[in-house]
Amino acid sequence: MGLLSTLLGIFGFAIGTVIGLLAGFYFFIYSEPQEVKERFPRPLNELHTDTLLELLPDIPLWVKSPDYERVDWLNKFVKDMWPYLDKAICCTIRSMTKPIFAEYIGKFQIQSIEFEKLTLGTIPPVINGVKVYETNEKELLIEPAVRWAGNPNIILVIKLVSFRIKVQLLDLQIFVSPRIALKPLVPAFPCFANITVSLMEKPHVDFGMKILGGDIMAIPGLYRYVQETIKKQVAYLYHWPQTLDIPILDSSTVAIKKPVGILHVKVVRAQKLLKMDILGTSDPYVKLSLTGERLPAKKTTIKKRNLNPVWNENFKLIVKDPQSQVLQLQVFDWDKVGAHDRLGMQLIPLNLLTPNEMKEFNLDLLKNTNIASDPHEKKQRGKLTVELTYVPFKEDSIKLDGSMDKTHSRTESGFGKLSDDEVPSGAGLLSVMVLGAEDVEGEHHNNPYALVLFRGEVKKTKRMKKTRDPLWNEEFQFMLEEPPLHDKIHIEVMSKKRGISFRSKESLGHVEINLSDVVHNGRINEKYHLFNSRNGMIHVEMTWKTS
Repeated sequence: MGLLSTLLGIFGFAIGTVIGLLAGFYFFIYSEPQEVKERFPRPLNELHTDTLLELLPDIPLWVKSPDYERVDWLNKFVKDMWPYLDKAICCTIRSMTKPIFAEYIGKFQIQSIEFEKLTLGTIPPVINGVKVYETNEKELLIEPAVRWAGNPNIILVIKLVSFRIKVQLLDLQIFVSPRIALKPLVPAFPCFANITVSLMEKPHVDFGMKILGGDIMAIPGLYRYVQETIKKQVAYLYHWPQTLDIPILDSSTVAIKKPVGILHVKVVRAQKLLKMDILGTSDPYVKLSLTGERLPAKKTTIKKRNLNPVWNENFKLIVKDPQSQVLQLQVFDWDKVGAHDRLGMQLIPLNLLTPNEMKEFNLDLLKNTNIASDPHEKKQRGKLTVELTYVPFKEDSIKLDGSMDKTHSRTESGFGKLSDDEVPSGAGLLSVMVLGAEDVEGEHHNNPYALVLFRGEVKKTKRMKKTRDPLWNEEFQFMLEEPPLHDKIHIEVMSKKRGISFRSKESLGHVEINLSDVVHNGRINEKYHLFNSRNGMIHVEMTWKTS
């Protein structure tokens, strides 16, 4: 029976082969060739929907969302650099994972963990588009849409007792849209101090994994579990508001020191001052200032014809670094004509003070700070008595001023916002930074500068020549005894022409800002429309700190 079935199979194969060859020859000889129609290109708007879906299975973001920009040049750059980026990234991965693997050696009978192969493959990631955000802060926000369907070959070998376990990762796919912030922008190359990365959506990660040659991702239920676990772990680490901070520049070289407290100075009296006038007296007054400040020095009143003056005058100075700043006290003899003669001086380091505690100093006046190195100087220049109290700002106000992630330090919805009754009373510092203006246009000239008017004080920025979009970045500070809950600050943009002319000054617009918002929020950073200006806007940042 077996022999008969074999013979019938051979006979059927031979007959089928002969018949197939005859049929093919017949159709080849007697069939007429059909004309090939020439294909003409057609515009996309004339194609059917199904045809479009086949041609464009994945529509780029710069087509779907107009606010995404095409970055073909960047993709070309990444493609050309990918062989070198692959080696550099893999080298970084090896160095980063080496101490992590070392922690597990000796545990669970693990003898060694190392990469047998580590390459990201030949396919580079593709950036489908980049979105750029504009904010009022000193930062640059970009959001690239990155997709990588790569062909990496990553093999990790775990030596466990006498067994070698190979874990292979392959067919990796990552779709992610990170938000990258370059901040703060500083005047030092590369012009930003930190890179902050956060994820606005959970990333899509897909990959295959083989252990001992078997694809464990094919196990029912394991694939979905691994996917959800990876998304949760990545989201826990870097999903907004969690961030990954990468320092670029040393903070000590680019940090702009902010006020941290107020130094209360009481100039009490002086004794046995030098006689500088012809009649054997002096007209003394005291100048006091802090090192590292460009603000004008404070001055006491002039005590005419008095070698033992009593002032009992109080002053407040803004402190930015209590560990390094020094209070400089200078006693001068006032002269109606000519320069004033210095009677003596003395320095007091602020690190000698205890916060919120008053300390009295009885100082021997010196000719200069290097008097210790001059053995010939033995003249007694008198004594100066002062009382100092350093009052630091409250912690919450310092944190509010350091916040760079939000336009307002507290939420506008009212959560965390202080009511009038909750606002701490007492002295504080109002800082007004005039950052710049946009679209300010004068009828006769455009040389804009800003005037800040508050409680009778007038502050002025530098004048910018021939521009409609000036950038000043100038800060003005006002020491106040109480929170300015019911005050307004007036800011006006002016233009001034050099020389003498009929219309040398011209107003380009003004704005009045209610300071209650600053007190309640702690900090605001806004652009305001200018009154009496067509499209002009001014950018102002204000903070309120209490001591």
